[in-house]
Amino acid sequence: MSEDYYKELELSENATPEEIRKSYRRLSLIHHPDRNGNSPESVAKFQKINDAHETLSNPDKKREYD
Repeated sequence: MSEDYYKELELSENATPEEIRKSYRRLSLIHHPDRNGNSPESVAKFQKINDAHETLSNPDKKREYD
């Protein structure tokens, strides 16, 4: 897999579900396109953060990813 979801969410590989949620929330507020003039960079970063959260917050998807 080319994406490192843990790196996207600034987490270690043994992060708890609570740490995953907190990091996602913090980063999504920082990189949300509405807060950054809908720049292409913020849209791309926000999508990566969402993809990482979707995978790591779902136990089945996380197990498959790991």
